[in-house]
Amino acid sequence: MQDEMTIAEAADRVSSWLPGHRVEILMGSMIVTPPADGAHVLSLTWLMGEFHDARARQAGVRYGQAIGLWLSSGPDDYAIPDFAVVDADFMDADVRKNCYAANIFRLVLEVTSSNWSDDRITKAECYALSGIPAYVVVDRNHDEVLVHTEPEGAKYQRITPYKRGATFPLPSCVGVALELSVDRLLDGDD
Repeated sequence: MQDEMTIAEAADRVSSWLPGHRVEILMGSMIVTPPADGAHVLSLTWLMGEFHDARARQAGVRYGQAIGLWLSSGPDDYAIPDFAVVDADFMDADVRKNCYAANIFRLVLEVTSSNWSDDRITKAECYALSGIPAYVVVDRNHDEVLVHTEPEGAKYQRITPYKRGATFPLPSCVGVALELSVDRLLDGDD
């Protein structure tokens, strides 16, 4: 009799089969995201520059792409957000599988790809359940940026949409005073 594979084991196997794809477990289901396209990459590169210019490290935070996040939405749940702002000592909060405890995350940002509903719905629930103070969705399918704040249970109490041509301030919980361009986040270019 063969042992059944756990979702965590299956995720590890799929990850090895699909290099460049992002494999996550959200609410007990495996999510596989294809490699980012050019606009996605440029958007995140621009964002990294904005945080560097705002002297985020001097404000006591670190930031980066693909920092693994251990979620409280399920026993094997984890996400690999496109971009995150974390406490400066985040590496002391390693849980497992190169993922870090949710309490050190100040902001998580996702740029939508082909599976955009995961970013708008499933990840919003998982991040709220995990107490992530600010969640930003760069929704290229709906041409807007959504800023989620005030997590309570599986929902964010405040979701503020921003359309093209607008800028928006980062929520104060991030710890960095920064105004971001919706157009640059959506397009990744001037």
